Order: sequence, then structure tokens, then C-alpha cells
Amino acid sequence: MQPVRAGLFGLTHPHSEAHFKTLQASSLVDEIILYDAAPSALNSFNSTDKVAGTYSDLSVLLGSENIAFSVACAQNDQNPDLCLRLFEQGIHIISEKPIGASVAAVSQVVDGAAKAGVQLGVMYQNRYHPTACEARRLVQGGAIGHVTSCESRMVTSQVKFRDPKHWLFDRSISGGGILSWLGCHYIDLLCYVMDADIVSVSAIVDTLSGEDIDVEDVASLSFRFSNGALGSMQAGYQLSISGAGYMGPNYDTYMGFRGHEGRVFWTPSGGPSELYLESVAEGWHTASQRTFDYTLPEVDAYGGTYGIAFLDDFIRSTAGKGTAPTSGEDALKVARIIEAAYRSNDTGQRIELDEM
Repeated sequence: MQPVRAGLFGLTHPHSEAHFKTLQASSLVDEIILYDAAPSALNSFNSTDKVAGTYSDLSVLLGSENIAFSVACAQNDQNPDLCLRLFEQGIHIISEKPIGASVAAVSQVVDGAAKAGVQLGVMYQNRYHPTACEARRLVQGGAIGHVTSCESRMVTSQVKFRDPKHWLFDRSISGGGILSWLGCHYIDLLCYVMDADIVSVSAIVDTLSGEDIDVEDVASLSFRFSNGALGSMQAGYQLSISGAGYMGPNYDTYMGFRGHEGRVFWTPSGGPSELYLESVAEGWHTASQRTFDYTLPEVDAYGGTYGIAFLDDFIRSTAGKGTAPTSGEDALKVARIIEAAYRSNDTGQRIELDEM
């Protein structure tokens, strides 16, 4: 397909510059329009490659520019209204997660996209990491047999390394803490790899960092899936050592799936791009322990080459070429799971998703 004009809406989000670099790196994007309500933010990036216009007035932009699709990354409480404005102009959107600060807000955006007849995606690009793709292929191909349990861990550097005064740690703006910011990726991956939905949630969350924040910085969750499997997730801003800058934190992560005939596991962040399989299933038992090792090219984009591939597939889907890698429904599904976790913590009870 021919390259298209893209919009980047929101230039001060922690991931704005990374999204900008991905747009620049995509061969399917030939021009980029930048928008932020704060004029001072329009010069946020060092590079101007592919930039065809900058705006701080949304009405002027929408009346002047013809944009094929946009990346929406306003702060969580403002992002839904931004998306709805863009839908009115027939603009397809791939949004930063969690799209909105509540289930109600995300649902409004999902409904708005459907009414406008446009594509809505969410930035769960970890689905395109080669290890996640291979794990999904193995699990759904029967390499570990009937899946009985899964386990995930997303622990990263402490809040003090991440600016405790940032809106991410203000519940009135963000809607949540570690779960809605980072844990969401792992919830999505658990469902994606197994192709199963979470149907019930038990959770304990707390704020234990000692920082002056009002969102959870530690969370422990248990799940029941639609295929009968049990699962768990531990998430937290807890590591006492951090690399420099926002994109340089340390990680302690894990993702694993167990079945009657084996298990598959890997380290999604902060470790080598290796996937480990143990299997006694037919077709695999001749080498019951295997390692899949991936060397990823170094590309300055959000998610590197797989992040570009994720974005490109979304762009193609807006032109009717293939299926979008994620949908607004994926964001809504995760938002409902996180809200169930908060409700479970508040009530001390297991929450059934179909009763919410």
C-alpha cells in the first residue's frame, strides 16, 4: 500500500517520543502531523524527519489536515475525549494503553469507534515480540498439552526513580497504578498466548513504596480462565536499582505456561530473548528440552523491529488489508480485569467478570 499521513496526538506522554520514532521508522508513514495542547511541547523532539505540521489547536488541525490514522497518547483522563474528537473526523486510532482511566471511559471510546466505523487499536505491541509469538504457537499447537496454569511477574524499579509527582501516580488522572500502566501488558499476554479469557479475579493491592502517591505500587492477582486454567500475576515498583532515564529501569519479569505434557517460559523484559520449552508431547518428545534464541536488530523505535511490524499491521488494517493486531475490545477486556482486581481488594472477595 502507499504510505500515509499519520498524526501523533499528545507529545508529553512518557512514550510519545518512542511512538514518534516508530512512525519515523515505518515505511508506511510518509508524513507526520504533531499535536499537543501546550505550544511549548511542539518542539519536544530533536528530529523533524517526516514532520509536515505542528499544532496546539485541535480544531485548527482537524480543519486543515487530512490524516489517515493517529497515535493517541494524551494523559489517561484526557485521552477518551481526544479519541472521540478524532473519530468525528473519520480518523483511525491506535491508542496508548489503557485508553482511558476507567472501564466506563474505555467503553465509551470503543462504542465511539464502532459508531464512526473506524479502527481502534491499543498499544499491546508485546504480542509481536518473537518470544510471545512462538509461545502462542507452541501453546495453541499442543506442545504442552492441555494448559492447567500460567504465571507472570512484572516487577520494576521503585517509584522514586519515576518521578512520584508525575500524573501516572495520581489516581484522579491515571485511574490506577502498576496494574494499568505495566501489569496490563502481562494480563493481555496471558490471554493472548492461551487464546482464553479471564473469567474471575482475586487480588490484593497496596501502596507500600513510602512515596506520596495514591495508586497501587504492589499487586498480587489470581485468575481463573475460560479454558479452566488457573493463573497468577505479581506486579510492583519494587527494585532498588534503576538504570538512567524513563526508558532505563531494571526489571524482574517472567511469563510461563504449564500443561499436562510440558511447559513454556521466558523473560519478557530485562533478560535475553530466549524461550524455553519442556515437552513430552507427540512430535516434541524426541528432544524434550529446547531453547529458542532470538537476536533482535537494534532499531531506535518503540519495540524495535517488532514494534514497527505491529504498527504497520495496524496501518494496513485501516486500508482493509489484514486484521488489526489489537482492538479496542482488547483494551476494554483488560480494563475490566483490572477493575475487578480493585474490587476484589476492596471487598476481600473473588470477582466474577460476568457479574460486573
